[in-house]
Amino acid sequence: MQKNKHLIILHMEHIQCLILGSGPAGYTTAIYTGRADIKTVIYEGPLTGGQLTQTTEIENFPGYPEGIQGNQMMDDLRRQAERFGTEFRMGSIVEVDATKRPFLCKSDFGDELLADVIVVATGASARYLGLETEEQFKGGGVSACATCDGYFYRGKDVAVVGGGDTACEDATYLAHLCNKVYMIVRRDVLRASKAMQHRVMNTPNIEVLWNTNTKELFGEVNGFMSTLQGAVVVNNKTGEERTLKVDGFFEAIGHVPNTDVFKGILEMDETGYIITKPKSTATSVEGIFAAGDCQDKTYRQAIVAAGTGAMAGIEVERFLMENK
Repeated sequence: MQKNKHLIILHMEHIQCLILGSGPAGYTTAIYTGRADIKTVIYEGPLTGGQLTQTTEIENFPGYPEGIQGNQMMDDLRRQAERFGTEFRMGSIVEVDATKRPFLCKSDFGDELLADVIVVATGASARYLGLETEEQFKGGGVSACATCDGYFYRGKDVAVVGGGDTACEDATYLAHLCNKVYMIVRRDVLRASKAMQHRVMNTPNIEVLWNTNTKELFGEVNGFMSTLQGAVVVNNKTGEERTLKVDGFFEAIGHVPNTDVFKGILEMDETGYIITKPKSTATSVEGIFAAGDCQDKTYRQAIVAAGTGAMAGIEVERFLMENK
């Protein structure tokens, strides 16, 4: 029995570079490894193209002076990676044996393979409130990225949900673009740093709604198009309801890195972001690299993810050359 098991492993598919995730980080890594003539396979995960496929127009990615739709940009990156020989597969990797190289990996479809190196580019998922109407207005007024989408709401009224540093940063950023910014805070205090609290309180077009939760969102839904028109909020102490006429609803209640499969394997911070070595995408396990939002909780921008993808691609090539 032991001999047969050994034979099975010997004949298992063996690839050089396995990339987990199909956003800007994963696709860019594949462009670099493909051009280096490294056999590269991408498992695209639950959402082909990543978070950007759920947004509309992208105006802050270099090279697109007129802007571009998120789906189109991800398709462009995918086709570029494909041009250099990348193989794309549906599904996710759900098990990794990182005790020795090559790494034994298993997908949710039951595929098993051996990989000389792994690049984790699984991204992070924005936390949402869980309202039924949220799904209707994603991309049509509801956003989890003020830096990405704030420009579309210049001169309009918007709302930001959250009470931490990110929410305060988003609110002050939007205040420079928008007519009015409501901050919806469920407690009677902000969790943000004193400096950020001071900035919010001294920005005249920000109104903080304390002890307040969002009850529902409303607007027009016409086929595949949706347009947010406002939000109904409720004071959780008095029960008083209020209708906010807003065109944009920004949620800043955190992100969850998609790194569960590597818990107990790779070094992570307390919230699950993979820790990489300074000025590198190398993780705590030799031969495993991490790029994009799964290791970046500071910037969370497509161009930054693509940049770390390029870093990972270069580091993979060097690693494989040094470990032949």
